[in-house]
Amino acid sequence: MIRSLLLATALAAPGVAHAQAVPEAQRKAILSDVDGRAPALATTARAIWDYAEVGFQETRSSGLLQSELKKAGFVVSAGVAGMPTAFVASFRNGKGPVIAVLAEFDALPGLAQEARPERAPIAGKPAGHGCGHNIFGAASITAAMAVKDWMVANKIQGEIRVYGTPAEEGGSGKVYMVRAGLFDDVDAVLHWHPADQNGVAVGKSQSNISGKFRFYGLAAHASAAPDKGRSALDGVEVMDVAVNFLREHVPIGTRIHYIVTNGGQAPNVVPDFAESYYYVRNTDPAIVRSVMERVQKAADGAALATGTTVKFEATGGVYSMLASKTLATVMQRSLQTVGGEKWSPEETQWATALQKTLPTQKALESVYTIDPIWTGDSGGSTDVSDISWVVPTIGMNAATWVPGTPAHSWQAVAASGNSIGAKGGVVAAKTIALTAAELFDSPQVLAEARKELLAARGADFKYKALLGDRAPALDYRKPASGGGTGAD
Repeated sequence: MIRSLLLATALAAPGVAHAQAVPEAQRKAILSDVDGRAPALATTARAIWDYAEVGFQETRSSGLLQSELKKAGFVVSAGVAGMPTAFVASFRNGKGPVIAVLAEFDALPGLAQEARPERAPIAGKPAGHGCGHNIFGAASITAAMAVKDWMVANKIQGEIRVYGTPAEEGGSGKVYMVRAGLFDDVDAVLHWHPADQNGVAVGKSQSNISGKFRFYGLAAHASAAPDKGRSALDGVEVMDVAVNFLREHVPIGTRIHYIVTNGGQAPNVVPDFAESYYYVRNTDPAIVRSVMERVQKAADGAALATGTTVKFEATGGVYSMLASKTLATVMQRSLQTVGGEKWSPEETQWATALQKTLPTQKALESVYTIDPIWTGDSGGSTDVSDISWVVPTIGMNAATWVPGTPAHSWQAVAASGNSIGAKGGVVAAKTIALTAAELFDSPQVLAEARKELLAARGADFKYKALLGDRAPALDYRKPASGGGTGAD
């Protein structure tokens, strides 16, 4: 991730409204509330780490978060926007602002790893929390519970709302929630993400469209009667060659990457089915649409050249981030109030051992500090971005991993199941809770954030999901199947 470091004050336009500071006694009460819930946060995060459920299959993970929120007095609506594991939990205390907190909980396939500082795959386990979403969800509900307690104790008017958002990793779960209008009445959205440092970010992420290209051919004996067959795998491979030549002729900053998810069942059978899984990324959603259309034409040409047919299914599509600079100043101030986490000697020893496996060495002490607001663009994508085009949105990173740890790695999985991960989650929960509390009492800031959003997206903007009007791709993590096998 490219990061430009600027002071938070330099981001806000002159004359921007300032948040109403929460009285010190109330701030201390909120922080104490989160501290009291820290053991439960760690227990919940570890349980979801153990479940390690991939996108749209997070039944136990989602159910656990919902159960905890219900016990805390939230009203929960489950299975929203056509997704069985999505939910919205709400606590309303009269009429006032609606502040939302996002909670993710899906794992990544192929990253099962024990919570140890050396490579230790877990045999038979298909997935692992390489992006720390187990802590994400646990910390977010902890923040919302602390805000709810503060609202009750101080007779604060408004609504704190938690969105349980499945399938962030490629399934675009939040897009379906935006498309269903579930954020239409929200005044501000707060989120966070596990990382190896602490800071607030306002840079752009990558817009993307992802999808699967399924080629259909004709099976035949690969040696005795190859002329009778039409290889679906040939279609996939010709398409891949065409797209690789296309890379020279796309706008700078565009990323195209793919895997072959099914290449046939046996070498002696001409494959009648094959599938590839593609991503196209750029910070500009219009460029992503245009390049993906060209990738689809490459697939059509490959099918024509190989005598096969091809079908494309868009499984995901997200905008680039349009973060609120107005809200960033509030969250940055809250994060600086909270400060970084403190590791025990045992945790430091564990982190030191794990750091020896990392290609990039960073000072362990960086987890104790708070970075200035980041303005650089990200190399990754997130479905939070779609929310940011319809509601003022801001997010932060908390140091849940050993410094130098890349996301989507076994090292991230290990730390996400360790106590250092949970401690980073406490920093996030405290920061989000303090930020929400300030916003409830700062109508001018919310109005300024809305004004900033309208100006940034343009007067003619109308939200249209990049994945179109398709239903949620609930099976996007299931392996591709098709074709047969041969015996000789």
